This record gives sequence, structure tokens and C-alpha cells, in this order.
Amino acid sequence: MTVIIITTFEKSPDRGAGLARDTRVRWALEEVGQPYEVRPVSFRAMKELAHLALHPFGQIPTYEEGNLTLFETGAIVFHIAEQHAGLLPRDANAQARAITWMFAALNTIEPPILELVNAKLLESDKPWNKERMPLLRNRVRDRLKQLSVYLGESNWLDGAFSAGDLMMVSVLLRLKSSGLLNEYPNLAAYVARGEARPAYKRAFDAQLALYMASQQSVSPDSTP
Repeated sequence: MTVIIITTFEKSPDRGAGLARDTRVRWALEEVGQPYEVRPVSFRAMKELAHLALHPFGQIPTYEEGNLTLFETGAIVFHIAEQHAGLLPRDANAQARAITWMFAALNTIEPPILELVNAKLLESDKPWNKERMPLLRNRVRDRLKQLSVYLGESNWLDGAFSAGDLMMVSVLLRLKSSGLLNEYPNLAAYVARGEARPAYKRAFDAQLALYMASQQSVSPDSTP
């Protein structure tokens, strides 16, 4: 049996909060019941030739299965969903809609969220940050309002849970600390349903365990 190997952060910058993109791949593999191995990669190693041969932009995760190597989370999750039952509907039209929602999560919903997150984490010391933040938050609100209207009282985006929901919930999780999700109760409940799935819990616990192990391996007198 061909072993699936994914790369992850050796020491995740999200401190095991489940926001690193390898969690999305872990979740997909857990949903379809496929075993996998993890190869942690340090920030230094991510920029070295061995890793760049797997991911030309020096990021994580990557996915290796036999002679196949993939990068980009959306592509990896799509491949998993295509190869194994559980993440895409059998009906061709429903399957196409699920794929559409995968793209919507990554191309329409995530960009303004990442812009907000990056402004908060990386640009908080800039003189224009205070004036820019309300604008960024409102851009996110615009997308959340549209998504909230579409979802309505439904449990998932298009019938049963699919890869589209997996990607959308993963993207929306980045907003939990901002308070913006609470402005749209149906979206907050939607994310909570995703987090409650056993497969997500297994993926989250695995990512958290790796982070905790990395912290224990740091000696008291070591320097970052």
C-alpha cells in the first residue's frame, strides 16, 4: 500500500490552534479514512532545496503519494476528494457545485480574511493601521453577509457535508478571535458544526499534539 506523507510546520505559528493549512489536509484524510504520515519541517528547512523541490514557494503543506507530489491545499484536498469517497457527492451536478464552493472559499472568502489577519499581526505598528482596520473588517463583513444569506438555516452549503464545506469552515475559523463570526449566528453555528465532526477533531488533536511535542523539545536555555 502506498503511504501518504504530508509536510507540516515543525513548530506551527498558530500554536496548535488548527489554523495552519496542513489541518485542512489532515481533516480531508480523516474524513475519507485514509492513513497518512507526517513529516515536520522547520522554517529554515522550508527554504532549502529539498523542500523547494516539493513546494517551489517554500510553504506547507505538501502531499506525497508514490510518485505523485502536490502542493497548494485546495489542490491536495480536491485530489483526496476525487480519489476517495466521502467528500464529493456522486451526482455530477452536486459534485460540480461542491467544487465550486471549494473555489469560493479560497478565492472569494479567504482573501479579505487574510488581509485582515495580516494587518492585525504584521502591520499593527504602521501609522495607517488604525484607520485601515475598520475598512478591512467591513470588507470581511460584506462577504460574510452574502454567505450568511445563502446558507440561511441549512446545515451545509449544498445538501450533505462536502469538500466545499471543509474548505469554507477552515477559512472561516480564522475569524473566531475577531468576533466577526458572532455577528452572523448561522455562520457561527455552521463553523461549530464543522468543528464538531469527529474527523475534524482527530485532525485538530493531531496538529495540537505535534505543536505540544515541539514545545517540550525546546530546552530552557535554547534561543529561538
